[in-house]
Amino acid sequence: MPLAGGLMQQGYQCGILWGAALAAGAQAHRHYGPGPLAETQAIRASQRLVESFRLRNKAIDCFEITGLDWKPKDKSRLMAQVFKFFVKGGPIGCFTMAARYAPLALSEINATFSSDALELPPSPVSCAALLAQKMGASEAQAVMSAGCAGGIGLSGGGCGALGAAIWINAMSAIKNGASNNLYESKVFQSQAEETIERFLQIAGYEFECSKIVGRKFDNIADHAAHLRAGGCSEIIATLAAA
Repeated sequence: MPLAGGLMQQGYQCGILWGAALAAGAQAHRHYGPGPLAETQAIRASQRLVESFRLRNKAIDCFEITGLDWKPKDKSRLMAQVFKFFVKGGPIGCFTMAARYAPLALSEINATFSSDALELPPSPVSCAALLAQKMGASEAQAVMSAGCAGGIGLSGGGCGALGAAIWINAMSAIKNGASNNLYESKVFQSQAEETIERFLQIAGYEFECSKIVGRKFDNIADHAAHLRAGGCSEIIATLAAA
């Protein structure tokens, strides 16, 4: 839920795409267990998911798809946008989009796993999986996070480690008694906003991976080499502490 609206309603990658990437990681863990192979396959599947989603919807960011700016300076502008969105049947369109994309997403994930003959980079492979491990997530949850790396499948969008941190904190909040409707949880909302603010301070007030790093990653090995060289270590440490 907190990934809807493009990462806490920030307008970045569509929540459907975040969900599909998590599903790819779940399937990767079922097939391969924990480790570099599962993380690599989760990222590969997420790359396919991004491209198929883009081809189908012409964009991957919530803002571009819906035209909604959830964080305008003028609150009256937000209300006008939301009213227009509802009048035009926006929520129905989003649910329809999710229903239609689900079988395609599963097909893309399964197609990715049809080949296991891969040259694997040494660990760590995924920034998001590494962050999940440092936050005490389970091995399955770490692999589920893996495909979010590099702004979901190395696409350079909203930071995958930040998305993973918010997702893990959301599960923890529910485990500790928060309502399943996390929009109604003041404790979780406050925690998420604090996490985002800490992230922005260490990331130079940029949300997108490509802007934080200064480029998009060429491939999974390139991303893994970035992590081994200490890339994004301050961001990961900050998010893990938050």
